[in-house]
This record gives sequence, C-alpha cells and structure tokens, in this order.
Amino acid sequence: MKDQVVSNLAWRHRKAAAFRYFCIGVTMFAVAILVVLIYQVTSLGMPWLDMQFLESFPSRFPEKAGIKSALVGTLWLISLTALISIPVGVLAAVYLEEYAPPNRLTEFINLNIANLAGVPSIVYGILGLAIFVRFFALERSVISGALTMSLLILPVIIISSREAIKAVPGSLRQAAFAVGATRWQVVRSHVLPAALPGVITGVILAISRAIGETAPLIMIGALTYVAFVPEGPMDEFTALPIQIFNWTSRPQEEFHELASAGIIVLLAVLLAMNAIAVYIRYRGSKKSS
Repeated sequence: MKDQVVSNLAWRHRKAAAFRYFCIGVTMFAVAILVVLIYQVTSLGMPWLDMQFLESFPSRFPEKAGIKSALVGTLWLISLTALISIPVGVLAAVYLEEYAPPNRLTEFINLNIANLAGVPSIVYGILGLAIFVRFFALERSVISGALTMSLLILPVIIISSREAIKAVPGSLRQAAFAVGATRWQVVRSHVLPAALPGVITGVILAISRAIGETAPLIMIGALTYVAFVPEGPMDEFTALPIQIFNWTSRPQEEFHELASAGIIVLLAVLLAMNAIAVYIRYRGSKKSS
C-alpha cells in the first residue's frame, strides 16, 4: 500500500513537471516568434527611419514617401477618442457599480456590455459608417473616426473600470459613510482615487487596441493618400495603420520596407503612451496610499 502511494505521488510530480516544462516551452516559442518579428521589422525599417521620413507626406516614389499626415492623423484620432471615451466609460462604470439598482435592467445592461466587448471591430466600422458618416453627415472626418473608435473601446473601459471600482474595499466606503459623507463624496474622494490605478490600466488596454485598428477606419472611408495634415476634427485624415496597410499592398519591395518603418513609429507612439499612463498610475497609487 505504501509503495502504491509513493508511486502515485511520483507520477503526480512527473505530470506536474511535464506540464510546467510544456508551459515554459509554449511561452518560449511565442517569445521567439515575437523576437523574430521585431528583428525582421527593425532590420527592414530602420534604414528608412529618419527626419525626412517623419516630415514628408506620402508619395508614389519610395525615397520621397513619409508618414507626416498619418502620424498627425493618428495623434488627432487618439486624442479625440480618449477625450470622448474615457469620461463616458468611467462615469458609466461608476453609475453601474455605485448607483444602479440590482434589478433585471441592470443585469441586461451588464450582459450587453460584456457581449459588446467581444464584437469584431469591423462591425463597429459598419455602425460608424451608417450612423456618423451617413446619418449625421460627418463625412470621412477625424470626428467620425474618433466616435467610431470610442464605440469600439467603450465596453473595455467600462468593464475594466468596474472591476477596479469593485476591488476597492467595502470598509473604505463604510468608514466614509460613518463620518457623514454623501455617496458622491465617497465616490469622488475615496473610491475613485483608490481605483485609479486599475482604471488607468483598463484605459491603456483600450487605447492600445484603438491605435492598431484598421478595419473600422477602412469602413468609414479614411483616406490612404493624404498630402495634408488635419487642422480640425471635421477634416479628412489618414492614420498609421491605414498608411501601413496601403504600403504593404504595393508590389514594390521598397514600400514594404517603408511599412516596417511605419510599424516602428506606431510601436514608439504606443510605448510612449503606455509610459505616460504608467507614470500617471504610479503617481495615483502613491497618492492614494
């Protein structure tokens, strides 16, 4: 009997070790693929990455082509998207978590928000084309793209913000109520500061998704060739994902290398935004502690 127990225990240890090595192998395989992709992109794109590339407009000649209009359009798009989606998403999360009564309507809203988070981005592009571009006659403008992207990332912001608010200890709320604070004072002065790191993390994930999306912008008619920069939210625009998509569809190898350079710039913009958000999160968590 004792030998049987020892044998079973040894078999369990072997299975646990095998599973651990399998997980390590899968992780290393994924990391290796990522390293290969990054190496390929950087090796092709770095020779083209200079100030002329950043300050030039697109051209049919590879040596004269640049991403100025796409870069400025991306900054416009992300700024307006954040300006629209962050307040709406966070306030909706506060209402659903702190104020909404626990009834069937609230459950119905929560279920649909969770479902919307998994809807393909092309569906939001079709919705943006029908509502913002055609119904409201906003045309192929920056504001149409920003509103469409806001619809895309709102479910992610709401869900992540609700989880961050839910993670705030109930004792913090009860202590504030005990000294006579109103619900709004509790939310403003205690719940939101404590939940700020988690909220910012959700916003980072949502904005990161919006930066790399191409399908919704194609659906609303974002231009692939723009020789000007947008000066307002009603101007036509292009974005880095659209420009990269356009270059990769060209037969010339030089445009493929330009697309790699555009990917490097897109990653740099994404990393810069993440760095700013991480810094804000660190300051917020330090202040709340």
